[in-house]
Amino acid sequence: MKTDELIHLLATDDRSVQSTAIEQRFAIASAVGIAGAGVLMLALFGLRPGLLATLALPMFWGKLLFAAALAAAGLALLRRMARPGMRVGAAAWLLAVPPLALWALALVVLAQVPAAERLPLILGSTWRTCPFNIAALSVPAFAAGFWALKGAAPTRLAWAGAGAGLLAGALGALVYALHCPEMAAPFLAVWYLAGMAIPTALGALLGPRLLRW
Repeated sequence: MKTDELIHLLATDDRSVQSTAIEQRFAIASAVGIAGAGVLMLALFGLRPGLLATLALPMFWGKLLFAAALAAAGLALLRRMARPGMRVGAAAWLLAVPPLALWALALVVLAQVPAAERLPLILGSTWRTCPFNIAALSVPAFAAGFWALKGAAPTRLAWAGAGAGLLAGALGALVYALHCPEMAAPFLAVWYLAGMAIPTALGALLGPRLLRW
């Protein structure tokens, strides 16, 4: 085909593009990420013993709500980053709400206990492994998030990669909560966020390399 013919063909191609195509890709990526994290969690760690009894604890639902809220905020920000020229807007502020709320709760908890009990509340019994377990469970959502971005047109590649990593980390934390025995807000405020920070940093590093047009 000659160049002039190709240009004419592209110019006359009036096929419409679905306005929600990006949202559909992120919905698929999120579903794949959660399912993949669930399979990994069951294979590597298993469900928490006594999970049914844990359902009666408010902090268990708070842990799920924290991860879900951060995933939702990350998704709202990411869908804007996937479109060139779209302003981030209030979506960036939504990202700050879940961590700030959790940190505030953690400070209240720490203020109510003697000084000798504060460090054990922060460290829990799994601080050495928790962040890496969350990062491991984020791998399916991480790969799926980058797949979704490859079908879009991000221009801020490092930020878009970081957004995909944050979403993956939040989904990984959401699933990991079904195994994790920790319930203290100070622990969650440090180590859950540390686990999410790992794929976020990796996404920022890989974004310019993997998302380049």
